[in-house]
Amino acid sequence: MNGFNPLTPLELMPLSLKEQVNLDGAKKAKLAKSLHEKARFNIERRTEQIMKNVNKHRKPRHFEVGDWVWVHLKKERFPQQRKSKLLPRCDGPFQVVSKVGSNAYKIDFPGEYGVSATFNFADLAPYLDCNSYLRANPFEG
Repeated sequence: MNGFNPLTPLELMPLSLKEQVNLDGAKKAKLAKSLHEKARFNIERRTEQIMKNVNKHRKPRHFEVGDWVWVHLKKERFPQQRKSKLLPRCDGPFQVVSKVGSNAYKIDFPGEYGVSATFNFADLAPYLDCNSYLRANPFEG
């Protein structure tokens, strides 16, 4: 069972040789099937636990058509725009044109970058208009 971490020492213990030799074909098949079901159950349970821990602090990010977003400029995808550490790490704002699949968006992206206009949601950040958060009087609550 690759990829399975035993929870107790009993799960490491093999079947006794006497039990394995004295079984007929039908019983061996039934035993193998029950072992596979138990292993599948343990793997699925552990996978759910890991997913729960990984996704504990993750917030889903959804954009609607017409929303404004920033595009993260990664060195791998934008080598000309990310030559130095002092250059901006994001560019935008750009408008969402359409949703492609469950986690990708097509952006109204200029052709000067020379890359596809479809981005994963992890490469996008919502654009918040800073003027909407400014107050005329800083002492207003």
